Amino acid sequence: MAAQQQDRESTAQLAGPAAEADPLGRFTCPVCLEVYEKPVQVPCGHVFCSACLQECLKPKKPVCGVCRSALAPGVRAVELERQIESTETSCHGCRKNFFLSKIRAHVATCSKYQNYIMEGVKATTKDASLQPRNIPNRYTFPCPYCPEKNFDQEGLVEHCKLFHSTDTKSVVRVTFFLLNFIMRKDQT
Repeated sequence: MAAQQQDRESTAQLAGPAAEADPLGRFTCPVCLEVYEKPVQVPCGHVFCSACLQECLKPKKPVCGVCRSALAPGVRAVELERQIESTETSCHGCRKNFFLSKIRAHVATCSKYQNYIMEGVKATTKDASLQPRNIPNRYTFPCPYCPEKNFDQEGLVEHCKLFHSTDTKSVVRVTFFLLNFIMRKDQT
């Protein structure tokens, strides 16, 4: 009974502020970023999937992937495993309800979930190189033709190709020449 109480307390402690932002976050392995599969709690208090922990223990001096303390084999997180077995969630793709213990297998085969993930990837990477950076540094450049600034080398070339390739000002031709020269120099 005391062991179960301790397991419950450590599970609540692990949830912390992350669980407030993402209520299912406390069921997510910090290594594979999926719902725990056979969760194991290590001496520092963090929890990993059994298979993920085995990979983390392979180096000569293994450290916890969360807090960087020395890592040692842990004990099964029985209470957390029970919660995973009894907590329901819905698939972000098809919206069907599943217990957390079954969601990992479901999303691996759900085509609607795969589409959901791909849409998210597209949304976050769309025109990323064409977007000006917020913070200038010595590796960013302003567009010599318009007010846009803070492009990396490739972003500036793409920006100029897209927005200024038909302009007749010589500054664009000079920019292409200089950037091509810089890129060739970087490759050697």
